[in-house]
Amino acid sequence: MSLTDLLLMGKAKDLASERGVSCDGELPAPSDPQLVNRAKAAKATLGQSALVLGHHYQRNEVIDFADITGDSFKLAQAAAAQSSVEHIIFAGVHFMAESADILTSENQKVILPDLAAGCSMADMATANQVNECWKYLEKLGVANKTVPITYMNSSAAIKSFTGKNGGTVCTSSNAARAMHWAFESSNGGKEKVLFLPDQHLGRNTAVLKLGLTLEDCVVWNPWQPAGGLTDDQIRKAKVILWRGHCSVHGRFSLQNITDVRARLKGVQVLVHPECQHEVVKNADVVGSTEMIIKTVTDSPSGSIWAIGTELNLVQRLAQNNPDKQIVFLDKTVCYCSTMNRIDLPHLVWAMESLVKGQVVNQIKVDSETKRYARAALDQMLALPA
Repeated sequence: MSLTDLLLMGKAKDLASERGVSCDGELPAPSDPQLVNRAKAAKATLGQSALVLGHHYQRNEVIDFADITGDSFKLAQAAAAQSSVEHIIFAGVHFMAESADILTSENQKVILPDLAAGCSMADMATANQVNECWKYLEKLGVANKTVPITYMNSSAAIKSFTGKNGGTVCTSSNAARAMHWAFESSNGGKEKVLFLPDQHLGRNTAVLKLGLTLEDCVVWNPWQPAGGLTDDQIRKAKVILWRGHCSVHGRFSLQNITDVRARLKGVQVLVHPECQHEVVKNADVVGSTEMIIKTVTDSPSGSIWAIGTELNLVQRLAQNNPDKQIVFLDKTVCYCSTMNRIDLPHLVWAMESLVKGQVVNQIKVDSETKRYARAALDQMLALPA
């Protein structure tokens, strides 16, 4: 495990501590041979009162108990559609559970089995930092010409900021539509986009989908005065990218692509748009998590794929498609360290607690934040096709 992963895990533990809930000492032992049976029993007892949502990046031991699997927004929508279910157990990360709470009713309770399951990318843009950036744009007189767009992989506070300032949320599959909408005359003909928090998705969308240039994009570094930019750079930019990234997708390199092409004749490189620009530009196919799954599933028998996304998903794709050769794009094993905090002991603990009538690790977004975050999510759903 890398030093970065260890630091991220430490940060996740700190965040969980700040939220005031810990399950230390209460979890069943990971070696308990009865864990699977305990999970089955608890799930059967809960019946229709609980829904388990499993993100594609979860390990198989958790996915095995998911009622619905999908990407973050699909799962939040699924939770909202199940209005009769009282308890939503979200096997994902914190921002995903927040989105589910925003979209579900007041009668539903969203539970995150481990509060330390965060997202390093979402944590790279805090509300205070983004507000300071916006104040600087106001000082320069360009905020009124700028549309904020935040990726789904962001906190409820950032989604709320976006909704409050006339922006929208986007997913990796509709980021181009969101940017088109921001620049369209029907939206007032805004001149700039502030894209949060993933610089790679923002850059890849602007350049490879909208036809802008790399020079049209600048990166705002929240740790430097004025984002590390000159006023002239900000005024000239069409897209202001936040200095954030995915700790998994950001690992893949152009060298990985060169190596795998030399190693496997006929290989097709399939990557997520959160990867670095040079990786996305040189891949054969680029798409969201759902698109990656569909592409591999629908490909002909004998196809060879090198996939640049989270390893749990790549391994599951290989398992589910034995007639195809599927390899991880990077030679180094790299799971999402925070997503992997949701394991079978945490899931069993959450479900058995509900059986006892105890709601643990409930994720609840305050009403003011929820109001504006919902506005941003609604704007996303209203984007032109």
